[in-house]
Amino acid sequence: QVQLVESGGGLVQPGGSLKLSCANSRRTSNMYAMGWFRQAPGKEREIVAAISRSGGSTYSADSVKGRFTISRDNAKNMVYLQMNSLKPEDTAVYYCAASPYTTIQESESKYNYWGQGTQVTVSS
Repeated sequence: QVQLVESGGGLVQPGGSLKLSCANSRRTSNMYAMGWFRQAPGKEREIVAAISRSGGSTYSADSVKGRFTISRDNAKNMVYLQMNSLKPEDTAVYYCAASPYTTIQESESKYNYWGQGTQVTVSS
């Protein structure tokens, strides 16, 4: 069973930065492609960024492209989301997810395991 635990959320002013971390309980974390999703109040959950099993390929949603960067450290069983130039519209609960596929997955349906989420609030 894969257990994912997110951390690093919080309150930040517009223009600020946060780095989210996702710890994977399994030593075989490199068997999973990973993704970050978010859900704002009253909205559907959406993909933010994804990374392949090896870390060689990444995807970023248009809304965060150039501002957010996904990365992973398989030796540490960790996935990260560096968020810069944050905007109020980035406010949401952010979820880490694991997919058994090798390549980048954009669809929620391809992810089997989910963390509990971490709140990110961008406000002055």
